Amino acid sequence: MPIPFPFDFRNPDYVEVFEWRAERLRRIREEPSCLPAMRQYYRDHPAQFIIDWGMTYDPRNVERGLPASIPFLLFPRQEEWIEWFMERWRRQEPGITEKTRDMGMSWLTIGLGCTVCLHHPGMAVGFGSRKEEYVDKIGSPKSLFEKARSFMSMLPREFRGGWERKRHAPHMRIMFPETESVMTGESGDGIGRGDRTGFYIVDESAFLERPHLVDASLSATTNCRQDVSTPNGMGNPFAQRRHSGKISVFTFHWRDDPRKDDAWYAKQVDELDPVTVAQEIDINYSASVEGVLIPSAWVQAAVDAHKKLGIEITGERLGALDVADEGKDQNAYAGRHGILLDLVDEWTGKGSDIFGTVQKAFDHTDEHGGSRFDYDADGLGSGVRGDARVINEQRAEQKRPKLKVNPFRGSGGVIEPDKEMVPKRKNKDFFANLKAQAWWALRLRFQRTYRAVVEGMEFDPDDIISIDSRLPILSKLMLELSQPTYHVNGTGKVVVDKAPEGTKSPNLADAVMILYAPNKSVTDRFKALAS
Repeated sequence: MPIPFPFDFRNPDYVEVFEWRAERLRRIREEPSCLPAMRQYYRDHPAQFIIDWGMTYDPRNVERGLPASIPFLLFPRQEEWIEWFMERWRRQEPGITEKTRDMGMSWLTIGLGCTVCLHHPGMAVGFGSRKEEYVDKIGSPKSLFEKARSFMSMLPREFRGGWERKRHAPHMRIMFPETESVMTGESGDGIGRGDRTGFYIVDESAFLERPHLVDASLSATTNCRQDVSTPNGMGNPFAQRRHSGKISVFTFHWRDDPRKDDAWYAKQVDELDPVTVAQEIDINYSASVEGVLIPSAWVQAAVDAHKKLGIEITGERLGALDVADEGKDQNAYAGRHGILLDLVDEWTGKGSDIFGTVQKAFDHTDEHGGSRFDYDADGLGSGVRGDARVINEQRAEQKRPKLKVNPFRGSGGVIEPDKEMVPKRKNKDFFANLKAQAWWALRLRFQRTYRAVVEGMEFDPDDIISIDSRLPILSKLMLELSQPTYHVNGTGKVVVDKAPEGTKSPNLADAVMILYAPNKSVTDRFKALAS
């Protein structure tokens, strides 16, 4: 179990933690017979071992009046990552971890590697990075293996398994005498050329100089390759695998870190260039790509924008459904109350059918308190209408109110073709289809929100968008919203590419686009409300 008392990661007080650990260690030394059972427990619960006994090192703590060496207390998302990682290992499958910079991932991967080797006999773990000094440089706390030496040195002797720094930690190698396990390090093009490993972690994988050589080597080294990196655009194998839909992905966004807040983010924006912020802070793979429709900075500004701007949320409750096939894409549902996006969900279409998806959309609409939802009527979504009619008939028999279910045909013509969403350009002359018009309308909402929140410009509360920070898959949603790009076709009209080359469809963002789409004229909307 985690530590038995509240802990404030933003204003940490480690005295109580040290006292808690000291008392537990005293009891263990008085009754050492409990150690075998504890080791067995830690074998299956590595996160708990790190929380109970792990230490980490951060020299930046000194300027805050804190010790440089501190207890390694995992925050919830880090515990989730360890569970996710261990599942990949047990299934012998690869995984990708995309992250914001400065999330403590180097310490987390090293802490997990040491913990697994301490509790699993005959284990072999590999670490690789593009430069040798990043993997191991004696005396440099920046290197991965010096972190490992520090982690092992600071464990209580009861849990080190006979490990000694001078005997068991030569260059590029950490040995665990009690279990005969080993961690090895490699760099550059040589990553993966060593012995076979139970799992292999490639650090900052998106920045490898010749990734194709690493791919060839690692294919024969392990069944559980784990790539960890901040994005570096789309032109590399890391980004292409991440967006392939074939590999499990874990996202470490800065909002998952309880030590970081909007003030921290504002400081990064002030100190870094926009591309670096988008790429390394917001995890935006399209940061340096031309034609990004909704920049990540605009999306960040929209999180809890209603609170930042002092807006009371009022208005209709609406829903939207994006339908997936039974392949790699996900079904997605989004719901809003007025301008506030306060519901998003996704689920696989594999092994199901459209009827089950439509029923789930009905359930979400009911739970959200709405009376209607729109759906993507192109392609697979064309079957929603018939299924919705059947469900409404069943609801009528049960004396339950029917829901209005309206089609959104993105491939169709624009609405209000002779009006101007963009000054001096009629809608019919500016947008290639309704999908482009709807995405552009969403872009304008985010732009107005950014200008109101960040630049202090005047705004109409009905023309912006706010995203509820409590959404459980907020990080993924934010990444998807900044994925689509746009270009101008041969007739001078805007075309939106929601899934640029190498990426899969952003289903959550699609649902949000449909949710806020101007897909009805003012007259139609009035009739719908009056009916």
